[in-house]
Amino acid sequence: MLDYGGSGPVALFVPSLINRAYILDLDEERSMLRALCRQGIRPLLFDWGDPSESEWGFGLQAYIERLERACVYLNQKVHLVGYCMGGNMALAGACRNPDLFYSLAVLATPWDFHAENKEHAIRSAQVFRNCESACAITGLVPVDVLQTLFTLLDPIGTVRKFSKLATMTDEDTIRQFIALEDWLNDGVPLTLRSAEDCLVGWYERNDPAHNLWLVGDEPIRPNLLDIPTLVLLPERDKIVPPDSAASLANILPNRTKVSVPLGHVGMIVSKDAPYYTWSRLATWLKRWRF
Repeated sequence: MLDYGGSGPVALFVPSLINRAYILDLDEERSMLRALCRQGIRPLLFDWGDPSESEWGFGLQAYIERLERACVYLNQKVHLVGYCMGGNMALAGACRNPDLFYSLAVLATPWDFHAENKEHAIRSAQVFRNCESACAITGLVPVDVLQTLFTLLDPIGTVRKFSKLATMTDEDTIRQFIALEDWLNDGVPLTLRSAEDCLVGWYERNDPAHNLWLVGDEPIRPNLLDIPTLVLLPERDKIVPPDSAASLANILPNRTKVSVPLGHVGMIVSKDAPYYTWSRLATWLKRWRF
């Protein structure tokens, strides 16, 4: 857990398991966490890191329980902020332990995995099933397999963005492009059991939307979560379709939904992120002072 300092309300940030946590602190100019610190928030970053050998048998439940233990260790109520898959894990922790948190904010967090493209969701699960037996040798799903799933979302996206790079002349723009590409290609393997939970339970069966996602024996029911919740929904998201994220906002009883005209990663690091995401999140977190 990384502490970015500051004397304001404490906000614990939960990133995805399959991407490096430093997307929230990409560089000095594009660091949401450093910006929030300057705006009166004390950010803590829960960095999952690579799964060690002792974690190779972990499913999502084990990771969520680790997050919950960390929150208990803090020995104070905090604001919980989850990004992408980290939003689902933060949501589960909040549903199971609402008394630990002042509020919950979820950014680009999916819920109904069949909301916009059921066929693609099921196809992603099938790709995983095709290589599941090979992954069982180590208990890990390699980064290359996960990258394949992302590539299938937008097969010509890589060609398009590198064609754009060829036209760039500004050194700062090129440096920022490279920093982001380095992060995109610096993935993290996913434990096999976590992959089964996500790709079979979420993408294939759509358990969350049907109230069938269990952590332990406890169903995760956002409709029963009564703490203040902020849903930041990127309108141009190709990884988490907007309708999938909106389905979560629609069932949270004490929620504020804010749409931002950015993409999945752009909402965190683009030139417009400070206005559309960072400042709105800071305002929200400072609103709930207790």
